[in-house]
Amino acid sequence: MDWQELTDLTQGQPFVVERVRLAGSGIAIEGQFEPPQLAQLGIDDQVFVAAFVRSHGSIKEMERIFGVSYPTVKSRLKRIAEHLDFVDTDPAPTRAADIVDRLRRGDISAQEALAELEETR
Repeated sequence: MDWQELTDLTQGQPFVVERVRLAGSGIAIEGQFEPPQLAQLGIDDQVFVAAFVRSHGSIKEMERIFGVSYPTVKSRLKRIAEHLDFVDTDPAPTRAADIVDRLRRGDISAQEALAELEETR
């Protein structure tokens, strides 16, 4: 069974995978596993995302492939993005990173940096 068949069977309803078998090894793992976020999208959206990645994010190429306008491509990407959780690409600096930055700027000495790093352990 492939993802498209599974998506058709579940009709967009959430589902949990309870058994995974490693092909060729006979090893099976049981538990509750959520499918990856992209697998939870409908097949049309999966195809759209795959085309977007293959076109290196070119909206102009997406317009050509799907025969739609720029606003249509942007709207669809926005709608798909609303279904995906994103990793914070600009997380707050860690305490250690802050100490190292202050050391680089000359705000604190190496000994002070070491002392502060010891405190964070």
